[in-house]
Amino acid sequence: MVKTTKSGGKVMKKLTVKKGATCMACLECVEACSNAYYKESNVLKSCIQIVERKGEPKPMACPQCGKCAEVCEAGAITQNAKGVYMVNKKLCTGCGKCVEACPFGLMVKAKDKPTASKCTACGICVKACPMEILEIVEK
Repeated sequence: MVKTTKSGGKVMKKLTVKKGATCMACLECVEACSNAYYKESNVLKSCIQIVERKGEPKPMACPQCGKCAEVCEAGAITQNAKGVYMVNKKLCTGCGKCVEACPFGLMVKAKDKPTASKCTACGICVKACPMEILEIVEK
């Protein structure tokens, strides 16, 4: 169940980039994420990525769209009370359909791990960013 505001809107927890912030593409956020989930620095095992937009580097994190949950036949991806889609590692079969369905390429299924992972808005990348451009917000 997702919380709602007094006006009836959903309360969502998201990782966002502060407006007007400039990323220097140092990859500290990417490394922090891959280290947290996979205990190694590997850009391919990070749930946050640095992409180029209009010639500038920009962090991209899961917008919590739910496309991954829609295709998960095992029912392993569900939305929590804060609006964050979470992967239940006990239910995940590792089929990779969620990875294929993610329109942003932010679902991770490492060959050496049995389950998929995604951004959970945990804040590890926020703490790692030396430019302080990332933040966790509730909208």
